[in-house]
Amino acid sequence: MNIETKFLVETALLTHGLKSIDNETLVKLWPWEHKCITWVDRGEIIIGNINEFISFRNRAKELIRIDKDIFIESCNNGISGALTASGTMMAAKEKGIHIAVTAGMGGIGDIIGEELCADLPAIATMDVTLIATSPKDVIDIEGTIKWLLNHDVSIWGKDTDTVDGFMVTDKPVKLTGKYNGQPLKGKTLLLNPVPNEMRLKDLTIIEKAKNAGKEAEERGEYYHPAANAMIDTLSFGRSSELQLKSLIENSIWANELTR
Repeated sequence: MNIETKFLVETALLTHGLKSIDNETLVKLWPWEHKCITWVDRGEIIIGNINEFISFRNRAKELIRIDKDIFIESCNNGISGALTASGTMMAAKEKGIHIAVTAGMGGIGDIIGEELCADLPAIATMDVTLIATSPKDVIDIEGTIKWLLNHDVSIWGKDTDTVDGFMVTDKPVKLTGKYNGQPLKGKTLLLNPVPNEMRLKDLTIIEKAKNAGKEAEERGEYYHPAANAMIDTLSFGRSSELQLKSLIENSIWANELTR
């Protein structure tokens, strides 16, 4: 493990979720060259830099999404895949790292196999802090926050004590409080919301994205890439820009917290 690696960044979004962001743009926008991006390649946990990741990203069509529930099985069976938030937390645990980074996280919803997304029990049981933007707009944000609080998870917001959506704005949901340097230990979630003025204004986009996700499920495909692709199309690429910027901002926060 590279000695500079103090946090890990998920790759499900970077691999399958940024329809309008090409490799050249991704490399240009990524803020540093050190190893902090993680994925599983033929069963091996890889921690690489942005250029090493691009070679993996080029194989996106053959790669699965690996979460906490299938992480060990995937490693044991030599599978290759991008890591979700909970999968990244598993990789962090294996490598002795205590912060994982994502953008939009999973939660409570009606997505097949994710009625209770693996992100939630991962946060509630593992000694790894997750930095995220918000639960995704396509799920029940209020129900997600309630589940975490009911399972004794501390949820701290960056400069805020509420969360009110990811790429669009909805009703505010109360968190544990603002983050003011509280110790980062197990059962901890840090949220760094996108500023409201930067978010998408057309709320109908989310319903259309949900429909696209459900249609993908019916075809036996992944929900989230299809939903993301629809949001990207309807926002003329703006959603991909927002998600990448958010993931980068969360990574910068992780870097600050681990100096």
